[in-house]
Amino acid sequence: MANQKDDPDGEELAMPDISPFIPHFENFRNELDEHHDRRERIIKASRDITALSKKIIFSLQRVRQLQSPIPPPIAKEINTRYDSIKDLFTSVAPDLQGLNARRYQRQISGGCQEYVEAVSFQHYLETQKLLTHSEAQSLIPGGVELTADDYILGLFDLTGELMRFGITNMATSGTLPGGKREDGSEGGNILGDLRSLRANFESLDISSSTTDGSPLKRDIAKKVEVMKQSVEKVENAVYGMIIRGRERPKGWVPDLSEGQERGREPVESY
Repeated sequence: MANQKDDPDGEELAMPDISPFIPHFENFRNELDEHHDRRERIIKASRDITALSKKIIFSLQRVRQLQSPIPPPIAKEINTRYDSIKDLFTSVAPDLQGLNARRYQRQISGGCQEYVEAVSFQHYLETQKLLTHSEAQSLIPGGVELTADDYILGLFDLTGELMRFGITNMATSGTLPGGKREDGSEGGNILGDLRSLRANFESLDISSSTTDGSPLKRDIAKKVEVMKQSVEKVENAVYGMIIRGRERPKGWVPDLSEGQERGREPVESY
């Protein structure tokens, strides 16, 4: 029955009932509010994960030997940050289930990539091996999915950290970091590992494995260029150490300004 309202002339006017569509639009409003709140939570968590991962990488750069446990003071420092990262992943895990895992993948992507870079760097320092996708996924709690794109892009960034680690060690010890095989003989060194990564990345075919707009397809051209620069910097440092090493004073640091003078893109840093 329509609502009634008095007319100024004393007559009653019929008022229309509330539209039946209003409850539907109220539901739409609530869904949009939930979407924006969820999106902001994921973005904030991703930023915090990125910042903590960078601090872990910075601490790991103080390690000076491959295929050895992380020194206790550094291990204690990074484990505290790993715990904080796991809490952040767990806090947003309910927001990244089902269809939402794809819907908000771009918002969590940056944190996942930086986290892969950190855990793969630690894994390399301890074992001189590459962390696999399944191993990296097992280190993310709460059922948050690690996509193949984020895993690969994290490994691209790993080459920059290996470059810094190698050059810092050459500058402080005068030797190229390397490990030993299981039989105790001399194994591969960090330059050989970087060259192997470069060869595999350059042969990577993404034409049929990703969709347009995916993180890998969007960023791979720049990542490949920066990765090549990282490998070249280590190669040039090794050439300088071998050819002119005896002429260098103790504490010599390789000159890496040549690439920057030619307008190359800087390698991602802290």
